[in-house]
Amino acid sequence: MKSYLSYFKLKFINGLQYRASALAGISTQFFFGFVYVLVYIAFYESGSSELPMKLSELVSYVWLGQSLFALVYLWYKDKEIIKMIKNGDIAYELCRPQDLYFTWCSKILGERLSMVSLRFLPVIIVSLLLPKPYNLVISTNILTTLLFFISLVLASILMTFLTVLYHIICMFTLDEKGVVNIFMVLSDLLSGLVIPIPFFPKYLQNISNILPFRYITDFPFRLYVGNISINEGYIGLITQVIWIILLFIIGKLVSNIAFKKATIQGG
Repeated sequence: MKSYLSYFKLKFINGLQYRASALAGISTQFFFGFVYVLVYIAFYESGSSELPMKLSELVSYVWLGQSLFALVYLWYKDKEIIKMIKNGDIAYELCRPQDLYFTWCSKILGERLSMVSLRFLPVIIVSLLLPKPYNLVISTNILTTLLFFISLVLASILMTFLTVLYHIICMFTLDEKGVVNIFMVLSDLLSGLVIPIPFFPKYLQNISNILPFRYITDFPFRLYVGNISINEGYIGLITQVIWIILLFIIGKLVSNIAFKKATIQGG
C-alpha cells in the first residue's frame, strides 16, 4: 500500500511543477466558460419555454464543469504509460512486485488531482464574483453540498478506473489514438460536460442514464445546483458505487489478460 501512495504522491507533487501549463489551462477554462454562459443566456432570452433547468442552475453547472475540467474529462492520456507500452519498457514494470493496475491508478489519480488543484480556485473565485446572471451560485443546502462532495470523490474513482481501462486496452491495439478518440466522442457526448443531459432527447437521456459517463460530471454538478432531488441523489450515489465495482472487476480481468499476454516491442 505504501508503494502505491508513494506513486500517487510523486505524481501529485510533480504535476504541481507545471504552473505555466496550469495558467494556460485556467485561461482556456475561462474562455470556454464565458462562451458557454453567453450562448446559454442568449438561448434562454430567445423565449424558449419548458426548459429542464433554470438559467442560474445551468450557469453554475457550466462553471463547475470548467473549474473541475482537469479532473473529470475522460480523454486524458498518460504519456509515460503510453510510451512505456510502445517502447517495451513495460517489461521492467511487470517485473516489479507491485500490482501494475493499482500502480497506474495511483499515478493517474495523482496527476489529475494535481492538475485540478492548480486550476480550481481561480475559476471558482472569479465565477463567484461575476454579476448575475453570469455567476456561480453557492448552494445553501448543507445536505446537498455534502452529497455533492461525496459524489465528486466517487466520480474521481470512477474516472480513474475508466482511464486506466482504456490505457490497458492500448496494450492490445499498440496505438492509443483510436481508443482515445472513441472515448473522447462517447464521454464528451454522454457525460454532460458539453451539454447537460436534461437537454438531450429522451432516448439519449435513457442511454446516458445506463452508462457510467454521466456519473462523473452531469450527476454531481446537477446535484449541487439543485436540479436533482435528494432522493435522486441517493440513487445516483448507489449507481456510482455499482459502476466503480463493475469497472474495477472489468479492469482487473482485462489487465490480467493484457499483462500475461503482453507483446514487448521496441529495442
